[in-house]
Amino acid sequence: MLFLSKLSTLETAQTINPEIAKPPTIDWINNLKVISLFAVIVLHTASLLLMDFKKASLSDWLAADLYNALTRFAVPVFVMITGALLLHREYEIGDFLKRRLSRIIWPFLFWSLVYVGYSLYDEEIVFTADVWKNVLLILHQLKYGAYYHLWYVYMLVGLYFFIPVIGRFARAATEKEILYFLVVWFTVISFTQPYLSRFWPQVDVRYFTGYVGYLVLGHYLAFKELPEKQNKTGLVIFYFLCLAGITVGTYFTTASSGNISTLMYEPLGPFIILYAAGIFLLARITVYQIPKFLIPIRDLIGNYSLGIYLCHALFLTLLADWDFSYKLFNPYLGIPLIALVCFILSFALIFILSKIPYIGKYVAG
Repeated sequence: MLFLSKLSTLETAQTINPEIAKPPTIDWINNLKVISLFAVIVLHTASLLLMDFKKASLSDWLAADLYNALTRFAVPVFVMITGALLLHREYEIGDFLKRRLSRIIWPFLFWSLVYVGYSLYDEEIVFTADVWKNVLLILHQLKYGAYYHLWYVYMLVGLYFFIPVIGRFARAATEKEILYFLVVWFTVISFTQPYLSRFWPQVDVRYFTGYVGYLVLGHYLAFKELPEKQNKTGLVIFYFLCLAGITVGTYFTTASSGNISTLMYEPLGPFIILYAAGIFLLARITVYQIPKFLIPIRDLIGNYSLGIYLCHALFLTLLADWDFSYKLFNPYLGIPLIALVCFILSFALIFILSKIPYIGKYVAG
């Protein structure tokens, strides 16, 4: 079902009341959370080769292009899962912020300091004899992000501040009003792209930009009543069309400019919005029961997803330092293999840290 292409034609005024119509199970969300987490690691594993467009062979670079396209849904889907799980609930603002922020701030600070320590070890930053300057250097790292993947935490904190507000809208709005928000958000996002921005009049639409749209989209797609006969084949075709378009489009835009182009990859771009929405819906309507012995492992990984995300970049860096990278294999095999090793090591470390009395929950996420 090419759902998003029909958003503007839907005229139903039915109110989405998640308090009444909650999904009967969240197994599909738990599955999707683990898939998205692994996809992030694959994406970061492939990124170094992707950025090596001018030096890598075309066949190797195309592998990185393919894996990047395959996994670019990951962060948007994470945000959509957050919207699906949180927007339908009513919160006392202070209690919500205290509980949610405390769950991410302490692990974030711990791992940020770990990355600062690694940067010192790797001589990317250098301490001096001036203690105050060293303190300012650390604070600078904490302000702007001590490692490349930590931007996600800053974005998530901003969303948490907004969830009590947007959640009240999502709970009270009719379906037509939610669709209005999503259509305007998608349109504004589309016109912020370089190829369309010159056509946009000087209308201030900053209120309809950013990842907040993914929150509402996830909430809507999770609770939307679907027809009894679901067009899974159409969603699968839509998925492969998006994948092919993003992969081939990235190649041609990169080749034409002579420099790596991430235009098709941008998470706040129309291509990834459609791609992520299709995958989210596909996960929802796909009935798949994983073996029972894997369910506790899946749920454990889901519970530690933040910690795994925070530490995985360190293992990718260490594996590269130890010359254990995609270069040892054909990248079509090497990229997912390295990502899997990183995933297992990250999970093992976070699981061990979580068992440390008193401080485990503050560092494991």
